[in-house]
Amino acid sequence: MADELDVLLGKVESAALREELRIAVDRVRAKRSFGLVFESHLPERVRLHDHPVRRGVNVVRRDEGDDGFQGTVDNVSRGQATVNAADGSATSVPVAELVVTAEFGEPIYPGLTQLGSVDRGGDKPAHIVINAENHHALEMLQFTHAGKIDCIYIDPPYNLGGDLIYNDRRVARDDAFRHSKWLSFMDRRLKLAKSLMHEQSVLIVAIDDTEQAHLRLLLDQIFGEPNFIACVVWHGGRKNDARFVSVGHDYMLIYARSKQDLIDAGVEWDVPRPGQEEMLAAGRACWERSGGDPANATALMKEWIKALPPGHPAKANNRFYEFDSGTGRQFRKDNVSWPGAGGPRYDVLHPVTGLPVRVPGRGWRYSTPERMQEMILAGQILFGADHTEYINRKLYLDEADSMVPESVFQQKRTSASTALRALLGDERFKFPKDTSVLSRWISIASDHKQNAVVLDFFAGSGSTCHAVMELNRSDGGSRSCILVTNNEVSEAAAKRLAVEGLKDGDPGWEAEGLFESVTRPRVEIAAVGLREDGSVHSSGFDENVRFMKLTYQDPVDVELDQAFAAIAPLLWMRAGGQGEMIQRLADVDDVPVAFDCTDRYAVLFDADRWREFVAALPATVVIVFVVTDSPSVFAGVAEALPSGVEPVRLYENYLSTFAINRGEST
Repeated sequence: MADELDVLLGKVESAALREELRIAVDRVRAKRSFGLVFESHLPERVRLHDHPVRRGVNVVRRDEGDDGFQGTVDNVSRGQATVNAADGSATSVPVAELVVTAEFGEPIYPGLTQLGSVDRGGDKPAHIVINAENHHALEMLQFTHAGKIDCIYIDPPYNLGGDLIYNDRRVARDDAFRHSKWLSFMDRRLKLAKSLMHEQSVLIVAIDDTEQAHLRLLLDQIFGEPNFIACVVWHGGRKNDARFVSVGHDYMLIYARSKQDLIDAGVEWDVPRPGQEEMLAAGRACWERSGGDPANATALMKEWIKALPPGHPAKANNRFYEFDSGTGRQFRKDNVSWPGAGGPRYDVLHPVTGLPVRVPGRGWRYSTPERMQEMILAGQILFGADHTEYINRKLYLDEADSMVPESVFQQKRTSASTALRALLGDERFKFPKDTSVLSRWISIASDHKQNAVVLDFFAGSGSTCHAVMELNRSDGGSRSCILVTNNEVSEAAAKRLAVEGLKDGDPGWEAEGLFESVTRPRVEIAAVGLREDGSVHSSGFDENVRFMKLTYQDPVDVELDQAFAAIAPLLWMRAGGQGEMIQRLADVDDVPVAFDCTDRYAVLFDADRWREFVAALPATVVIVFVVTDSPSVFAGVAEALPSGVEPVRLYENYLSTFAINRGEST
């Protein structure tokens, strides 16, 4: 391109003009970005079917796409709205034909409407399943979960042609800006998601070859290349319709919020070692048959391993075939280098030559010479013939019940589809993720933290929540999951519903959307164990679930304390999402309640009653919301609270969180 421009510039006859153009081109070249470059497309927008059409809101016609009629409502009277278009023209349109829209980047003031619940988990935190456009849901979570998410797993649209909707249009495979639109779509959401993660959080993104290379570069830009952990390959089986290569795999790109923080905290991921008990039993038998001869026992153990069938876990993972003299403990030789790089360096003397042995390039595993000497005296360090060879340590099988997970694994995907079909009773969702794979990697990425908070904002069929419930049952954990999905209908269903005379937002249309027909029933059936027809699927789980829908509030109503019912679930979520929810300002004998408390949080509605409020606080309360428009009053209440209780001013804190949501998030 550079040579081509130079040739074209050379054809400009005017020397002065040619020089001006050359200077301008050089400026553009100097500003050219390196790495991933993509267009920042027109802002996305979402349709707010439940939002009233009133003065000042932006609207489109319900039966047109977002690239059709658009404008701002100037006046509403007798069922007619006067809508001003961008060109200055005004049009009178029946209110029933309009739907309110909100562009991403504009301030939104979200609330939640409760749709239902499952209560089987006692005092465990609830899983929260939200019907929402995920960009706005991520903005809402800035108020409730900033810095609180332990692990994010997402399975976004793969951009195969038709699976990505951008500004109310499905992006076709032949769209010239197909990849650029997908990157713009992902960029906005990933930046918001990053702000929800604490320093030791981990992100897992499932993807296939269509966008894997682009996504890797995008994640490098957002999270930083040093925070890349792995590209895990999941091979799910052969594809018999391939022309050239049977591509049966896809990927999980894994990034840390801060990889250095994980290292500094001593985090080392592990999974159970397959076949360990079987290997230990075989080792004991070989030792007994050998009469306590280490060399003979080693030979017998190698024969046992060789005879195992292909794919046997003990065959694939067993190098523990040597035996300690006297004890008969199985071990394998393992390096003595520091995991990663930058380990300590000091002299270790060879017992025969008396000279320092070779230091591994990554430094020693043991932080001090004294610790190394302890290992040598315990007989757990193996020296070579002389100091020129590297030394090894003995890694004993009975102490090695875990191993670092491998970056490639095989598991058939068809079993997940079969399981979901059995749960729902029909096939209404294709290609769900396998819950056993998700539970394994969520557990690994959260360092087996049993109270981890997991987020999936491309929830699809709800596999992530189902996986977290299975994981909790397997180890007695109390992890909680936040699922977000929209209620989009399939392309085929949309065409059929349109023929039936239904429109987006009609009850019949919404009933066939993803949230209503797949995500919610799947999570509910899994949790309760009963299908929609009352038949038994399973025994269910001892879990709590809340189903909710994102709503959009008027900031004036919020400031006037007239939207508490919609804000209440956000306060409950911010307090941990467990136990009772303070739902509304109740009246007792026509006197407004001054405050309300649960075991987890409290709300002070009347700041004049703060002394009584502070005295009534349960010792287990972790956060207090104070409704006041006075900074000094809030400061006084905050100072009187017990140590460790977080004070939050309503509604200033809520409003300021969302008022700053303009433009691109960083």
